[in-house]
Amino acid sequence: MPRMLDVSDAVRAEIGDEEADRLLVGVNAPGSYDCTSCRTPGDSEQERTSTVLFIGDETAVLAFAHATCLPSQVVQVTEEQLQGAVRSITAEEGFGTAAPQQAVLGVTSGLVLIAGELHPALVVEPTAPIVRPGSMGVGDDFLPLLIEQGFMPLTVIESVPHVLHGWSVLLAMGQLHAVLQPGANGAGQVAWWQAHQPLQVTEGWRAAANKHQQVLMFAAPVGSIGRQPREDLLRDALDKAAANGKLVAAALPLAGT
Repeated sequence: MPRMLDVSDAVRAEIGDEEADRLLVGVNAPGSYDCTSCRTPGDSEQERTSTVLFIGDETAVLAFAHATCLPSQVVQVTEEQLQGAVRSITAEEGFGTAAPQQAVLGVTSGLVLIAGELHPALVVEPTAPIVRPGSMGVGDDFLPLLIEQGFMPLTVIESVPHVLHGWSVLLAMGQLHAVLQPGANGAGQVAWWQAHQPLQVTEGWRAAANKHQQVLMFAAPVGSIGRQPREDLLRDALDKAAANGKLVAAALPLAGT
C-alpha cells in the first residue's frame, strides 16, 4: 500500500530516485514508526510522514517524523552523534537516568535575536560529560541523547527551531522552575531539569516568553558555552558552538506565566 510519505528534494538527492520511489510505493517504508521529533507513534498509512535523513561523516540513517512535527530534510550530524543515536535505537534506551550524579546541568536564560525578533532562550550545559546509562566509555553522550529525544543539531542559528511536543518550560510567579519531559510509557510529564530554587528571569525575557508562548532551549556539551556575563557574549558562544557542531535546539511550549 502506498505510504503518505514526504520525500524532499534534498533527501531524494542523497538516497537516489530509485530508493525514494521505493519508499513512496511502500517498499522499505515503515507502516508504524516512532516520530524522530516528538517520539510518539506515527503511521505512514494514515498520516502524512516526513523522511528525515541524518548524515554523519561515514554513516547515514533514515528516520521518520510526523509531517506536522518536521519537514522532510537532510540533517548533518557528527559521526559520534549518529552512532550514539543508532546505539539508542537498537537498545531502546531512555534518557531519564542518563546523567551521572556528579554532573549538574547549568542553565542560563537570555534573549536570542532570530530574524529580527527577540526570543526567550535557555542555554543548558552540563558541568561534566554525560555518559549513556550502562556505558563503560568515557565519552560524552549528552547531544546524542538529546537528539534521540527530538532535539535537532544546529550549524547556524538563523531560524526558530521546531517545537518539541511533550516537553515544556515551567514558569510560575514569573520565575523559572523546571524543564519538563514526557514520562515513561505514556505517563505524565516529569522534570528533566529542576531548579534547586526558582530562578529569576528578566522582565524582557518573561514578556517574550508570554508573547511567543514558547521558550527556545539550546544545549551544548561541557566546555562549549561557559558562563557568559552578557547576552551578546552568550550569543557569540552559541554561534561558535553551532559552527563547531556542538549545539542542539528545540522550541519548548511554555507552561505557566
